This record gives sequence, C-alpha cells and structure tokens, in this order.
Amino acid sequence: MTDPTTATPRLALHRASKTFGRVRALEDASLTLWPGEIHALLGENGAGKSTLVKLLAGVYQPDGGELRIDGQPRAFATPADARNAGIAVIYQEPTLFFDLSIAENIHMGRQPRDRAGRIRYDAMHADVDRLLESLGVHLRAQQPVRGLSIADQQVVEIAKALSLNANVLIMDEPTAALSLPEVQRLFAIAEKLRARGVAILFITHRLDEVFELTQRITIMRDGRTVHFAMTREMTTDSIVAKMVGRDLDTFYPKADTQPGDVALSVRGLTRTGVFRDISFDVRRGEIVALAGLVGAGRSEVARAIFGIDPVDSGEVHLLGKRLVLGRPAASVRAGLALVPEDRRGQGLALELSIARNASLTVLGRLARGGLISARSEEQLAQTWGQRLRLKAASMSAPVGTLSGGNQQKVVIGKWLATDPKVLIIDEPTRGIDVGAKAEVYRTLADLVGAGMAVLMISSELPEVLGMADRVLVMHEGRLSAELPRAEADEERIMSAALGQRWERAA
Repeated sequence: MTDPTTATPRLALHRASKTFGRVRALEDASLTLWPGEIHALLGENGAGKSTLVKLLAGVYQPDGGELRIDGQPRAFATPADARNAGIAVIYQEPTLFFDLSIAENIHMGRQPRDRAGRIRYDAMHADVDRLLESLGVHLRAQQPVRGLSIADQQVVEIAKALSLNANVLIMDEPTAALSLPEVQRLFAIAEKLRARGVAILFITHRLDEVFELTQRITIMRDGRTVHFAMTREMTTDSIVAKMVGRDLDTFYPKADTQPGDVALSVRGLTRTGVFRDISFDVRRGEIVALAGLVGAGRSEVARAIFGIDPVDSGEVHLLGKRLVLGRPAASVRAGLALVPEDRRGQGLALELSIARNASLTVLGRLARGGLISARSEEQLAQTWGQRLRLKAASMSAPVGTLSGGNQQKVVIGKWLATDPKVLIIDEPTRGIDVGAKAEVYRTLADLVGAGMAVLMISSELPEVLGMADRVLVMHEGRLSAELPRAEADEERIMSAALGQRWERAA
C-alpha cells in the first residue's frame, strides 16, 4: 500500500452533502482513497453508503462539498464523466448483455475498427484475452455471457473497468451471492489490482471479509462519516459500536445452554440427486447450524423437512409425532416454521402492508365471520414489531419500502406468530447490516432461552461459530461432520465442507 505521507490521494471527497426533498441523505460525508489500497466502507442500511457511491459514480450531483481525483478538483454531471475520470462501480448483480460475448460486453460502444469501419474482432479478442489472463481467470473473450456464474460476470465487469483505465474500483456487496471459493478468487483479483496501484472501495456487511482483505476503514452513520481508521486498529465490537452509535454487550449473545428433549428428529431423509441419508436431532433450547458450501444441499434439506419439496425416503418427527411429509400446512399446525433464504421472493408479498405480511400465517385465527379485522392485523404487527425492534413509520406501509434488516424481522415475526416449537431459519442475516444482525442474533438467543429448538442454515462461519451449539456440515448432499460448539472452528468446518478428513495438529 502506498505511503500516504508521500502520495497524493487517488480520490478525496470532503464534507459532501445531498438532500432529497426534506430527507438529508448525506451531511458532512468524507472519504479518502490512496493508490494501492483496499478500503472498507461500512455502515447500517440507511447510513448513506449508497448515496455516497452514486455521487462518486456521477449518478447524483452533490449539494455541497469537494471531490478531488489525483489532487485535481472534479465535478461529475453524468456517469460518463465519472468513468472518464477513472471511476468504475461493480455492483452486486452485474448488468451485462447476455446474448453477447465477453469481448463484446467489455468493448461495448468502442470496438476497434479498420479503415472501412468494420469491427476488428481479432484485435478485440486478443485484447480481452490479455485482460482476462492478467486477472488469472480461465475465461475466454469469445465466450457468451449467458450461462456465466455471478462470480464470472463480476470478473467481466472488472475487466471492463480495467479496459477503461479505471484506477478507482468500487465493489458494492460483491460477495453476497458467491460461494467461498468464488469469494477467495475475487479477493485474489482484488489483491492483483491493489498491487497495480488501483484504489478499491469495498462495501460489505461481512466483517470477517473486512479484516481479511482491507487496510483501512471508513464508517458512516446517519449520512455522516463518523470514523476512519486502519483496519488493524479495529475489532468487530468496536466497528459495530461505531456503526450503530452504541456499545453492544456482545455481538453474538448466545449463551451456553443445557438442551432439553428432542424436538425435531430427521432420519434417513433422501431425495435422489439432491441429498441422501440425512439424519440428525435438534433439541429444545439449542441452535443447530447446518453449514457447508453453496450447492451442498442445505436449503433443500430444510425445504423437504418443512414439506415444500418431495422426498424419496426418510422420516421426520416433531415432538415425538411423525410429520406427514409434503404438506407444509400440516407442518405449521404441528409446530414447525420455516424462514426461507429468499425473503423477498419467498417470504414476503412486497406490495402488501407490513401488517398484512405479518399476519399471513395466522389469517384464519384473526378472521371473524369470514372477515379479517384490520385492527387485529395492526395489533399483531405492532406486537411483533415491538419485540423485534422493527423500524417502520406505519404498519400500513408496503413491506417493500423497508430496509433488508427490517424485512427480515417481518418474516421472522410472521412465523413466530404461529407459536412454533421448532424454527428453521435459512441464512438469517444475508444482506442485512450489522446492527440488524445483532438484533436477529438477540432474537434467536431469546427464543432458545425460552426453550425453542432452532435449525439455522448459514454460509457465514463467524455466525455459525458464534451462535450454534452444534454444527452439522454437509458435502455434496451428505452430512460429513457433526461438531459440538467446543470443537467447532473454521478449519474443521471447511475441511468437512470440502469433503476432506480433518486431523487436529499435534
């Protein structure tokens, strides 16, 4: 990383402000990026990160403040101005033309041409192949974009940025949809770019990634820059405290418990080609984590237990009684609840109100004479909103207007309203900010403290290690390890997830 005492900042934003009507999205926001550094931008949802990024990308124009690129004052009227100044943004979901090749996407609008105006495909393909090779990836210029993974699409976006001579690269939640090997490849590419002097702004809710990858941290809260520090000077607790504006007693509040009787028992569950011979128990008062790589079959097991997906063989018992598989309604009546991984697509009706979403699982209970009382819906939503610390102006507002963390609270509240004895929760904190994560963890700790059994599926190892009493690891559709809390660590979990036999060093 470049020594700040001898270099000019690649990008310096000083005291930027931006107002939308009566809403002040940014006030006194500052950011400095140096050549050859990876810099984390952190903050809760609504802290102003997205607005700041759009200022840097030329999407918005600031109401006040100063922007300098390589020491020179700049003002961007359009995104093209920002690109011409060497700023590129890699979003969580790349926006590429699927029917075109990688090379055509990278050189869109600026293809090399001969004197007759014909596109020189040979020169374009050679240039893109050199770019891809320099990033250390096994992609070819002539490959169609359709069919590429999200991770490979992100690589194409990075290559496009490099072809435009970008020296500031903004990565906005780039790892949210990636498997662990894909994340590691992305990190390796980021390190290559850093070695070339590119300044990278890295936005994430995963604090383990911050400590692994970045050198500096800027923290925002309520539209302001509230803290700037070297990454090595910070801890998880100190970052969270700065982000939420208060100290948290502990980020992972799960206390050691003495589990009770078996609440959920799974035996020999098999779905051909997806998972096979899955057997485990979850007891009252414990959190059992189902870990493994993306594609290992974890979510499919949860859906089969709940009755959404069919199985070929096996049994599920809830509180000692055998469940009728394939019937989610029967599972709910028996005391089982499932918070799905895709809260927007499977857990919520985004156009409906918060109150209606919170009551969808118990409409029959709220109905009187075949009619549903709006007052009853409102009271139910208020009750769970208070318990889960939901932040919403009104329970009549569409749930789609809430932040990701508050949407997740609505989904959890919707299912807790059924008074379940066993809760299956799939990726409980994916895509939500650190403050909301802490509140979800507190909720789970309270539930198991009151005797509920929780099966938690998570791809975040710190979350698994911080919250689980036991860890079940899946590899290619089978359980490859069961680890008690005292013996679980990242090395053992990853070894089992990769199908390797783990042996403790002497």
